[in-house]
Amino acid sequence: MSLSIKVADDGPGIGEVPGFRASGVHCDVRCTGNPRLDLALIFSEKPAVAAGVFTTNDVKAAPVRFDQRILDGGENFHAIVANSGNANACTGEQGMCDTEAMAAQAAQLLGVEAAQVFVCSTGRIGRALPMDKISNGINGAVKALAATKEQSLNAAWAILTSDTRPKAVTATFEVDGKAVTVSGIGKGAGMIEPNMATMLAFVATDALVSKKSLQAALSDANAESFNAITVDGDMSTNDTVLVLANGESGVNVEDAATGAGQAFRSALKAVCQKLAEKIVGDGERVTKFVTIKVEGAPDDAAAQRVARAVGNSLLVKTSWYGNDPNWGRVLDAAGYARVGLVEAKLDMHYDDIPVISAGTPLHDNLPQWKLAVAKKRFSITLNLNLGSGAFMLHSADLSEGYVDFNKSE
Repeated sequence: MSLSIKVADDGPGIGEVPGFRASGVHCDVRCTGNPRLDLALIFSEKPAVAAGVFTTNDVKAAPVRFDQRILDGGENFHAIVANSGNANACTGEQGMCDTEAMAAQAAQLLGVEAAQVFVCSTGRIGRALPMDKISNGINGAVKALAATKEQSLNAAWAILTSDTRPKAVTATFEVDGKAVTVSGIGKGAGMIEPNMATMLAFVATDALVSKKSLQAALSDANAESFNAITVDGDMSTNDTVLVLANGESGVNVEDAATGAGQAFRSALKAVCQKLAEKIVGDGERVTKFVTIKVEGAPDDAAAQRVARAVGNSLLVKTSWYGNDPNWGRVLDAAGYARVGLVEAKLDMHYDDIPVISAGTPLHDNLPQWKLAVAKKRFSITLNLNLGSGAFMLHSADLSEGYVDFNKSE
């Protein structure tokens, strides 16, 4: 049984999922007086199973360590509270105390247990949270909870840092006349390099699934979405992707071999991939969205090494910014991935325009190369012709604006 999946990337997000409410409020976490929204709350009225993936950085923010702990020890969850403007990272014991206090306050107001509330933070590293402001924000967020478009969008806005726009994606499908919804919001613009990026993504669904199967589905989706992007090659301390599934639809998607199970996993992957693409497209002062496709590698791991070498090369990224089809830099980066590349076997394309065939550059195509790389979105395909390994990475250019924006906080 094959089920049709509809994906919309211009909706309000979490509030579209039955049984979930969301809110976003202003509490001045940054202590600047700026009225921007900076605290979000997502609430499942019914107990929900959860899955998560987190940064692999040795330096993990207190909320990451807290979330990993409660996810490992619990089965039922109700909420996610998240602030922007302060990462609560490198904050010592006080950072964990503040994280636990956020969970406890939200839990008390929502009538659930503290171990059923995930906490996330994003923003500047190394500063203690302004807990009086956070506390006011949690109070306001609980009061504002709603399944409305307005509050769903407010939640999407409230988690942003250097992003310029909110990111929300919803996928739906039907099984025997019953609708299933998977909806997510995300943030991220800089310090973007897996595993994962300085990013948060929260996904809600009314599908019926076990914690174990949900975790497996998220891990698979993550590998082809949030772990397949880079903006600047830097890994963050706070990366978190969380999925809550409340079972409200009554549609069991446990078995990946069934039509319902396949549709759910495809929908989850579609939501994650769209959010990941939105993150790269909104990278800090980027002007180009570049997809790097590596084919014919000895194996998938080798393909990924080549793609990341190209996508993170400062020389390659600056050439993209300058509209320069400098394929020599691309080949150099691919070579230092050291996967056994054989130059005489290599094929390369900008979009569908041949650049190199069996190691020989096709210089007559130079005018077309220039047109391709001058576009805001283009692709580079490298076929190593060494095996069946493949990997696709979304990357971005490196602009003068990125340097200006990041040279001082």
